[in-house]
Amino acid sequence: MQDVNIFGDEEVRKVFHEGEWWFAVEDVVLSLTTSRNPMDYIVEMLSVDLALNKAWSTLTKILDVDDIGMTTKLLCANLEGVFRIIQSINSPKAEPFKLWMAKLAKERIDELRI
Repeated sequence: MQDVNIFGDEEVRKVFHEGEWWFAVEDVVLSLTTSRNPMDYIVEMLSVDLALNKAWSTLTKILDVDDIGMTTKLLCANLEGVFRIIQSINSPKAEPFKLWMAKLAKERIDELRI
């Protein structure tokens, strides 16, 4: 399978927390949308996707992330949370990733049927 570059050329800040990588949600949104203000996009996304809104507090955490030699508190999500957030991003930049996720899910289900 070919490599998938989820975030393109955009830098997504991340931190290793409790044994897994957590990604800055605003960076993920910025990399996969054309929004100039990712926090506004997140607020709008949560108002549209009520299921995501309901799960938001379990999907995200405020964590200390290294940001060019400084520590910054950022809203972060682990990989599972990032995948869920990406499902709610309505942007052509997110579509290749969504298609890849759908293909991967189908392959996993097909493997179970064997």
